[in-house]
Amino acid sequence: MSGADLAAHFLENAAKAAAGTHRVSGVEGLQGAIARIVPPDVPVHCPGVTEVEKAVAGLFADRRAEYAAAAVTVEEVFGAVAETGSLVCASEGGRAVQAGLLPSHHVAIVRRDHIFATLNDLFSAVASAPPTNLTLVTGPSRTADIELTLAIGVHGPEKLDVIVV
Repeated sequence: MSGADLAAHFLENAAKAAAGTHRVSGVEGLQGAIARIVPPDVPVHCPGVTEVEKAVAGLFADRRAEYAAAAVTVEEVFGAVAETGSLVCASEGGRAVQAGLLPSHHVAIVRRDHIFATLNDLFSAVASAPPTNLTLVTGPSRTADIELTLAIGVHGPEKLDVIVV
C-alpha cells in the first residue's frame, strides 16, 4: 500500500472513531489547519521539540510550558496505525505521553511516512529499540462504565483532531 493509500485508510478509520481528520501538505497547510482547529484565545501546550512543532508553536498567543495548564495540546506524535485509526504516542526523547491525554482537546500531527499499515508493522518497526512507553489512542476518550451510559471525555480528551502532513 502506498503512503497516500495508508494515509487515506488511517484517516478513514480515525474518523470512524470520532476523530476530526485533516490532510495537509507542507508547513503552510499545517499552520492553516491548526488556525482553523484551535481557537485563538485558549491556553495551548505545544512542546516545540520537533521541527513540525517548532513550525506551529508561534501560532499560539497563550502557549503553556506545562500540559496540565492547557486546554489544548498540539503535538507531533510518534506515528499511527492505519488498520485501527489509532495514534501512536511514545515516550522517546523525554516526551510525556500524557500531554495528549490530560487537556480536553488533543491535536495530533502525524507525518505521512510514520503511518504503519498494521499493529504488527508498528511492533516490528520498534522491536530492536522499543520506547519505554508506547500508548495507542483511538478516538476521543469514552467510557460506558457508569450505568452503561456512554460518556465522552471522562478519562481523557473529549475532542481529538488528527492532521496528516
